[in-house]
Amino acid sequence: MREEMSDQIIRTDYAEIMQKSYIDYAMSVIISRALPDVRDGLKPVQRRTLYDMYELGIRYDRPYRKCARIVGDTMGKYHPHGDSSIYEALVVMAQDFKKGQTLVDGHGNFGSIEGDGAAAMRYTEARLEKLTQEVYLADLDKNVVDFVPNFDETEKEPEVLPVKIPNLLINGADGIAVGMATSIPPHNLGEVIDGVKAYMKNNDITTKGLMRYIKGPDFPTGGIVVNQDDLRRIYETGSGKIRLRGKVEVEQAKGGRLRLVITEIPYTMIGANIGKFLNDVAALVESKKTTDILDISNQSSKEGIRIVLELRKDTDVDNLVNMLYKKTRLEDTFGVNMLAVADGRPETLSLKQIIEHHVEFQFEIADRKYRTLLGKELEKKEVQEGLMKAVDVIDLIIEILRGSKNQQQVKECLVRGVTQGIRFKTKTSERQAAKLHFTERQAAAILEMRLYRLIGLEMEALLEEHEKTLANIAHYEDLLNHYDSMANAIMSELDAVKKEFGRKRRTALENAEEAVYEEKKVEQMQVWFLMDRFGYVKTIDKATYERNKENVVGENKYVFSCMNTDKICVFTDAGKMHSIKVLDIPLMKFRDKGIPVDNLSNYNSQEEQVLYVAGMEELKKTSLLFVTEKAMLKQVQGEEFDVSKRTIMATKLSPDDRLIFVGMADTMEYVVLQSREGYFLRFLKQEIPEKKKGAIGVRGMRLGEGDCLEHAYLLEGHTDYTVEYKEKKVSLNRLRLAKRDTKGTKTRL
Repeated sequence: MREEMSDQIIRTDYAEIMQKSYIDYAMSVIISRALPDVRDGLKPVQRRTLYDMYELGIRYDRPYRKCARIVGDTMGKYHPHGDSSIYEALVVMAQDFKKGQTLVDGHGNFGSIEGDGAAAMRYTEARLEKLTQEVYLADLDKNVVDFVPNFDETEKEPEVLPVKIPNLLINGADGIAVGMATSIPPHNLGEVIDGVKAYMKNNDITTKGLMRYIKGPDFPTGGIVVNQDDLRRIYETGSGKIRLRGKVEVEQAKGGRLRLVITEIPYTMIGANIGKFLNDVAALVESKKTTDILDISNQSSKEGIRIVLELRKDTDVDNLVNMLYKKTRLEDTFGVNMLAVADGRPETLSLKQIIEHHVEFQFEIADRKYRTLLGKELEKKEVQEGLMKAVDVIDLIIEILRGSKNQQQVKECLVRGVTQGIRFKTKTSERQAAKLHFTERQAAAILEMRLYRLIGLEMEALLEEHEKTLANIAHYEDLLNHYDSMANAIMSELDAVKKEFGRKRRTALENAEEAVYEEKKVEQMQVWFLMDRFGYVKTIDKATYERNKENVVGENKYVFSCMNTDKICVFTDAGKMHSIKVLDIPLMKFRDKGIPVDNLSNYNSQEEQVLYVAGMEELKKTSLLFVTEKAMLKQVQGEEFDVSKRTIMATKLSPDDRLIFVGMADTMEYVVLQSREGYFLRFLKQEIPEKKKGAIGVRGMRLGEGDCLEHAYLLEGHTDYTVEYKEKKVSLNRLRLAKRDTKGTKTRL
């Protein structure tokens, strides 16, 4: 038995299994979930949802149905990846501020442009849009696309929808796969159709030629593309960056004041970024970056975006608008990466390649459609010819019917002329019956024919129908045999789609200069920085400090003077330095609470503790002493911390170590280290070498097993300094002067 089992064990390298499994997983995500197919421009979840609605009969001219029903049916039949992904896809296809052309007609709360989420699926209803039904799902019954088994092989689903327009361009796409992502902007339906027609008329057309028709992206939120000249390179390579701006209008308000009204926003601002924009504008006002804005209000509604900024009378509007472009998301970047699944693999496509794939797909589905229709017309022709032939010998056929014992006998006689077993009135009739040669299909039609078809008018109708069938056959054969005829048929359908569903362009295209604004020069003044033990910060003017000097010092942990153009440096036990512009710290009255330092910097009070705070100008004149829990020491020149980044690593820490002390060291003479076990070590500061901020430092004290540093002190030469250790006072200046990197003196309790 063991020998049999050993024969079945396959030994494989673990790394090889992991590599293969991950590649399989990655390809599954790329092909089957995250990226759209270049042919219909849809991701699998979108395709399956639309097909399920089509199968359920939720058409544009029928009543809405609950979204919960659509989601449940789609998940049960085609997309077993959870209801949330299906409902989110359904909602996005119904949001006119996200899609160039909505594919689903939503009824109920489907969210808003300001980031409000849709209501739960049990409350909302939906049905197909007319465009979706007539342009995306038409002809599915004509064998135009292949059907594949669903996940459990109990249903069939279309591999791709027979979409007649380049949906990948019209509605755009976004998705994150494994190691790759797609981001395609939406375009104008009418322009894209004109571009497709231009390519069909001239396959050698260049990207520049296509851009005579497809001028650029057309976002549903409008806005302005301000780098029009970059579009050609983006369309040729399939990647690049589009700079978008909101549309700003100036209105005259009462009292001679001006009002800035934002009526269109960049596509990237939809959702929570509208709220962030309002907060950013408020922050500019609070930090005194601008004093021109008196009030901000969001008056947006279902009719459209309307964000109003009330301005002072003497406002330089152009300078303020440029400031908004520079400092907020009123100007933003849309990253383009036209990645889609083409021929079964992900590929970054140019504009022309997308249209090439689309046109090739259109000819494929048109060829399959007209071959199916031709087959049906040939069947009709065969039946019609059989009926017309049968009318001429109807008396003989009736005689055969009356003389036969069963239907099979009649069929054998009509198809092969077999008269055996049939009673005829005369030998002549039998001889005529033996000459009959109908096809199987014609014989079946004759047997099913009703007597009223023998009426004269019905016969005329049959002849007319036959002529129509012959004309259809000739038309379909012409389409299938001649490229130009097929191309004209496809273009006629495109013209009809453009006429019914086309709309004017919303996004303007131009070449604008980089937004430049002049910052108002800040009048330099001396202020006092205050930070209390709870981490709330503020600045006060010199006069306020002089009046409340005693209370200021008593109620705050850090108090020092600085210029309002300076920066504040906050050092933490995580070895980081966070810098804050003094101008960003509100100038307040003494009794005002201040604002948390977390709100002004990247400092996180949940993860790190403040050890030391100083002004940058003061810091640059001195050196800093760093002491860690594991007794690593170093001095660093303050100039090293004068950097533009808001957060930097102030010192390098070994694993499981943290800072316990940071302080200015220039005027100090001695360093005292105190361990948790009560060891004190005093030595000269000059024994600590100067290092760069990226260094760990040198050991300052030999610690016993399990011991660590608790405190560090910097002392002047002649100043007496006393601390308390376990209720016993220790005079630091009277400690024995030793050398760095020794054990120190144990305090006797």
